[in-house]
Amino acid sequence: MSKKSDREIIFNKFGGRCAYCGDPLQKGWHVDEIEPVRRNHVWNHDKRRNEIDKNNPMMHPERLHIDNQNPSCASCNINKHSESLEDFRKAIKGYMVHLNERNTQFKIAKRYGLVIEIDKPVVFYFETLTTPKTK
Repeated sequence: MSKKSDREIIFNKFGGRCAYCGDPLQKGWHVDEIEPVRRNHVWNHDKRRNEIDKNNPMMHPERLHIDNQNPSCASCNINKHSESLEDFRKAIKGYMVHLNERNTQFKIAKRYGLVIEIDKPVVFYFETLTTPKTK
């Protein structure tokens, strides 16, 4: 996906909003592969870092097409990594457990009634729409 026109189509897929959280897309928004392509990395000893394998760059190149791509805010795409939608959904649901176990500020805010937990399913923005929006 390198064409500017493809990026514009993806941006407008849900009215300029992140497919996952629904926030308006900002400069630096990402194109996410719904079913991940999973890029292969190799260790570069000279540069002392992982880099994409030039000989075998991804596990599922057949998934790299516009129908498998969603607009995503940087935050959602970075947190989704190369997970499936269901694994991403489970990860988001698990954030509350982590906050309750390890985040003192969250626990204090909760005690003072500043945060109210609601146990509900994680529903992505695109799942609330009947048809994709366009600007």
